[in-house]
Amino acid sequence: MRVLFAGAPGIGHLFPLVPLARAMRGLGHEVAVASMDGGEAVAAAGLPYLPIAPGVDWRQEIREAGRTRRPELMRRVVESNSADREAFVPLAAHVNSRVADAVVELAAGWRPDLVVHEYLFPVGLLAAARLGVPAVQHDLGFVRTPKLRALMLAEMADTFARHGIDRLPEPAETVDLAPPSMAGERYGCSMRPAAYNGEAELPAHLTVPADRPRVAVTLGTVPPKTDGLTRIERVIAAAAEVDAEFVLATGELELGTLGPLPDNVRPYGWIPWRALLDTCAAAIHHGGSGTALSALDAGIPQLVLPDGSDRFVTADAVRDRGAGLAAGAEEIGPALLDRLLTDAALAGAAREVGAEIAAMPSPTEVARHLTGLAG
Repeated sequence: MRVLFAGAPGIGHLFPLVPLARAMRGLGHEVAVASMDGGEAVAAAGLPYLPIAPGVDWRQEIREAGRTRRPELMRRVVESNSADREAFVPLAAHVNSRVADAVVELAAGWRPDLVVHEYLFPVGLLAAARLGVPAVQHDLGFVRTPKLRALMLAEMADTFARHGIDRLPEPAETVDLAPPSMAGERYGCSMRPAAYNGEAELPAHLTVPADRPRVAVTLGTVPPKTDGLTRIERVIAAAAEVDAEFVLATGELELGTLGPLPDNVRPYGWIPWRALLDTCAAAIHHGGSGTALSALDAGIPQLVLPDGSDRFVTADAVRDRGAGLAAGAEEIGPALLDRLLTDAALAGAAREVGAEIAAMPSPTEVARHLTGLAG
């Protein structure tokens, strides 16, 4: 059986697909991952990568759709830093339509028996419908997607019709990574969020806990390019007054402008986030769904500093469950970090969710379920 995975070109969109893709391969199925320019990093997972419409840029196309087709939506997207998802997803739908012919052609050549697409890439649903095979939508975290999918498909109705599909289809199944107690609206099949953070190994001296509480800090793969160092500057300044070790997993973010760091703050580049969390007492991050799910899986409290996109949804989910804190940049200070490390209720709720995640169906169990959809 052949299974084609497809998603928007970003680590936060493609890496969550890797555990299920590997599970499918482990069951003996042939898999491949397709995406647009910028998605090539997923190939490091050892999965065949199929490029879609080389030269077409996801973000540039969204800006162009906002400028020429839906300026009223683009204004809402800019004002909210993409947090207004009901404004953002119709623009993403235009990018899907832009590459529809390429995706349909790719799928027709590769001939999958099942297509798995993440929620911002419903062109995978179109390709599956053209081939007459089932499609599975793979959600990424805490965003509840049925309404957003309806908005995207409505925006793509002409594209579906152009490919001979007059009645908009629905996915045969939806994979939901949100722990049930945090999901709100329940649908689809739950799957344990088994993190994939690339192939790098944790530095040896970080593989064991420190002699005082260790806190993992990251801004993810997108926010550093959009909000500069504001949040990380405030975290570092507050960390200097807290009796803990802070590990900055800040990727390629340039920290040189900050001057000398406090003795208890240690900068690193790209390091495997989930492995780091196993040595930590808490985490601080931007609110990426995969980043938050990893901290929940590790059973440690987290401080979420959302700045846009779906990250406010993540922050609300973590705060409402009691498994962590949510704050704006102006609220960051030593007292907030002390509470993150000492509040027993936060730690207890985080452990509860960690146990809940451990009981969720594994990617292999879900893969077995999904293969049944293809007959």
